Amino acid sequence: MSTFSTCDLCDPHRDTVTPDFVVLPPVFRDFGSPAPFCGQVVTVRCYEDNTSVRAVLETEGHGRVLVVAGGGSLRTALVGGNIGQLAARNHWAGVVVDGCVRDVAELAPLPVGIRALGSMPMPPRKNHAGLVDVPVHVQGVLVRPGSWLYADADGMVVSDTPLT
Repeated sequence: MSTFSTCDLCDPHRDTVTPDFVVLPPVFRDFGSPAPFCGQVVTVRCYEDNTSVRAVLETEGHGRVLVVAGGGSLRTALVGGNIGQLAARNHWAGVVVDGCVRDVAELAPLPVGIRALGSMPMPPRKNHAGLVDVPVHVQGVLVRPGSWLYADADGMVVSDTPLT
């Protein structure tokens, strides 16, 4: 992984934020590795059902980042310890959840970046609902599959093209 700073990535866009370069709102907390992470985006759109999240993370990640558009729900978790272990084992660089995680103590030591709105011990439903690799909205920001996400201690940015 190349070294980057989201602050430095934002500097050239100070006056011209466009749909091909966006900054996610500062509402996400770290639950996995605190190290910076980046990678090409895979998306899942689901609501209180993590069947599609698990299915994607069961595949080889090749250093990509899964962005889960969970509708901002704070009622159930979409990622827990078992799914976090899948992400690490299958070489995903990170998982960003517009929703909640659980099993926080199990997620913390994993070598994968995990960001979410909060923690919630309630498990999700398993209705096999969800869409993979579709444009999603995360906290009002459009994120497209195939874009690149960069996350560090200062925040997260998404670009249509690789920046490092």
